[in-house]
Amino acid sequence: MSALTIFTDTDAGRPLWQSRDAEAIRRQLNDIGVRFERWQADRELGRDPAPAEVIAAYRPAIDRLVAEKGYQSWDVISMRADHPNRGELRAKFLSEHTHGEDEVRFFVEGAGLFCLHLQGKIWQILCEKNDLISVPAGTPHWFDMGSAPHFTAIRVFDNPKGWIAKFTGDAIADSYPRLDS
Repeated sequence: MSALTIFTDTDAGRPLWQSRDAEAIRRQLNDIGVRFERWQADRELGRDPAPAEVIAAYRPAIDRLVAEKGYQSWDVISMRADHPNRGELRAKFLSEHTHGEDEVRFFVEGAGLFCLHLQGKIWQILCEKNDLISVPAGTPHWFDMGSAPHFTAIRVFDNPKGWIAKFTGDAIADSYPRLDS
């Protein structure tokens, strides 16, 4: 189940606010300019669907988002616990960074933890199946896929070259809870 936990950016020990209610999460994130939606596939995808099947199942929602925001490309990424570079990839994503474009992810299956550093707070969003999150360009954040990752996500890009990160050099991510795997 999706969850949002908000901390101050100076105290990882005591949450200021927590919820598993999708509408409450959407409202909280909307207040800071972060898009959070729940999407449904138009068909059952089964286990380990091919990327083309995933895109086809969510095509109306993708088309709506592209028409509204002008995104230029999208793809499907899957990560599993047996991926040979999972540790290296996890470490890279756990470093606080920004992008020159929105970071848009839709979780087809599995889960991931987005952590945003805004307004003197850390916003930890556990995204699970059917969750769409759009982190605005320039927002300092990190992503935890867990030590035994399991997710499939649609990535939507402004930039046809895809994911380009600018690392902040701040080690704040090391102080906050990580995704249990």
